[in-house]
Amino acid sequence: MLARRFAAFCLSIAVSYSLVAPTTTLAADAPRKPNIVVFLADDMGFSDAGCYGGQVQTPNIDRLAAEGLRFTQFYNTARCWPSRAALLTGYYAQQVRRDTVPGLKMPTGGRGVRPAWATLLPDLLKPFGYRSYHSGKWHVDGKPLAQGFDHSYRLEDHNRNFDPRDHFEDDQPLPPIKLGTDFLVTTAIADHALKCLREHAREHADKPFFQYVAFTSPHFPLHAKPEDRAKYRGAFAAGWDVLRQARLDRLREQGIVTCGLSERTPGVPAWDSLSTEDQAMWQVRMELHAAMIDRMDQEIGRVLEQLRSMNALDDTLVMFMSDNGASAEKLVRGDGNDPTAPPGSAKTFLCIEPPWANVANTPLRLSKMFVHEGGIATPLVVRWPRGFAGQNQLRHQPSHLIDIVPTIFDILGSGTPEPSSAAQPPLPGRSLLPALVADKPIEREYLWWFHEQHRAVRIGDLKLVSLDEDGPWELYDLKADRAEMHDLASAQPDKVRELSAFWKDKLDEFTRQAASK
Repeated sequence: MLARRFAAFCLSIAVSYSLVAPTTTLAADAPRKPNIVVFLADDMGFSDAGCYGGQVQTPNIDRLAAEGLRFTQFYNTARCWPSRAALLTGYYAQQVRRDTVPGLKMPTGGRGVRPAWATLLPDLLKPFGYRSYHSGKWHVDGKPLAQGFDHSYRLEDHNRNFDPRDHFEDDQPLPPIKLGTDFLVTTAIADHALKCLREHAREHADKPFFQYVAFTSPHFPLHAKPEDRAKYRGAFAAGWDVLRQARLDRLREQGIVTCGLSERTPGVPAWDSLSTEDQAMWQVRMELHAAMIDRMDQEIGRVLEQLRSMNALDDTLVMFMSDNGASAEKLVRGDGNDPTAPPGSAKTFLCIEPPWANVANTPLRLSKMFVHEGGIATPLVVRWPRGFAGQNQLRHQPSHLIDIVPTIFDILGSGTPEPSSAAQPPLPGRSLLPALVADKPIEREYLWWFHEQHRAVRIGDLKLVSLDEDGPWELYDLKADRAEMHDLASAQPDKVRELSAFWKDKLDEFTRQAASK
């Protein structure tokens, strides 16, 4: 069933905002209104970064980890637009119509419009004196300035990294970039973030800021500058089987995982079965994927250096995360793929496809769009020296994008904002502040997923997951089996019935909330 489902896929390719007291004591000199910087990668796998066992050179992300914390069980929604909704609102995407809600008589999913009560984080931060800046991918309904951002560089063209056509500054259209111009989207996103920070230092130094840097790397198409790709020529010659095992070994050595290796994705051949020519062709794709992440890390370094020059870095809560796992999609969009053009250039459209997505998500199962661990588990790196003393430490508490908003308001120490209407439900997330300050568990009842008919719920260490809305359920003990290789469903049918009923109850609840105004 899994092989058939995956083959078909590849071919087609807050509690009503009541006031709550802060739950944890911060460092004595921690600012109650820290600056906040969120770096969001696009389609970056669980183990791509060096500090998560990968072969890509990510010295700036690694430095954030060395001077802060790495979460080992941080979750997203499996797709870009629902993840952005969860990050910026604090709600599951179905609650705010930003992922598909079956049977609802209004648009949901990528075309869904949030209920009026589903306010974005910048508007929620305004009463606390924050200025907010957005740089990069948007993929949220509405426009940034109307949602509380003071400045925005908004990229709507996700098919061209050298010559985007649809991009906006402060919601006003910019001219298309002409091919041949020295332009790269990743650098342009960082340039805009630097512009905002410099203006803030000049004109608003007395105010805290929220800087949201939403990169499009390493989302397809695989476009990279030749000098970035050159660093990785031959780096992946050992092939996906050897490299997956090497990543797992490093992850285990670092204590990030204790599980074994998930099976090779169905349909992916053994590396040693490929011809020399095919091996060379496949290596190019991973070299480009690595080059895109490498360039993103370089640009993150530029933003961090700007914060340092403003004497703001240690007063800033910095978070790095990804919107979903690495993508196994195989498609061609935009201007098409010219096989005679140099790989990674503007006239090509390549993807890493299932074989390298399997590596990027090591040791987890499956990839973007799926709600098995490979699709929904990605890094979270947090640095804030003035807020907590932990350095180069791991946090194993299960956590989710829905936790970011309550964490920020717990840090502010004044409780979450008052509800904007009686229809507004409680925030489903939990503050991660206790885990930032010390290695404490985060008490929660459940985590829940639903995307493209893929379903899952996690309660404690048990996870129920299904590839299809009408397909069979699988049951895993994630404490012992993070790679989801030992299905317990047939041995524990009562638990399957219990958790599947719970999943359905939550869908019904979220559907009612999504229908409200």
